Amino acid sequence: MDFVSIRIITGDVARLVAFYERVIGVQAGWATPDFAELRAGGATLAIAGTRTVPLFAPGSARPADNHSVITEFLVDDVDRVHRDLTGFVDAFVTEPTTMPWGNRSLLLRDPDGNLVNFFTPVTAAAVEKFAHRHGR
Repeated sequence: MDFVSIRIITGDVARLVAFYERVIGVQAGWATPDFAELRAGGATLAIAGTRTVPLFAPGSARPADNHSVITEFLVDDVDRVHRDLTGFVDAFVTEPTTMPWGNRSLLLRDPDGNLVNFFTPVTAAAVEKFAHRHGR
């Protein structure tokens, strides 16, 4: 089995795609006006409009209603990301903070209120854990 993507359902696909293009620095590939994908490293963030929900099951997903998932991005320098996004991001949840498991983390909310975490491993154990990714 291959894990392929995370999909966010939104009421405004263009707005959310533009946000993620800016914060992760990649261009989206558009399949339709209701569906785009942003590929970063080995993962894909899919963004779909509410009109796609009935294709799966009517009422099965609602936009801007996530209270349990954090989308995470491994970055070289989380403090630089914070500086670069200051003035663009309206909803930082935390400033860069070193977590007990060894990652320096920056938590923010996207325009739909979804949590997004940018992190950089800073302890030896955390660096080792992610050494195979992101050119480390």
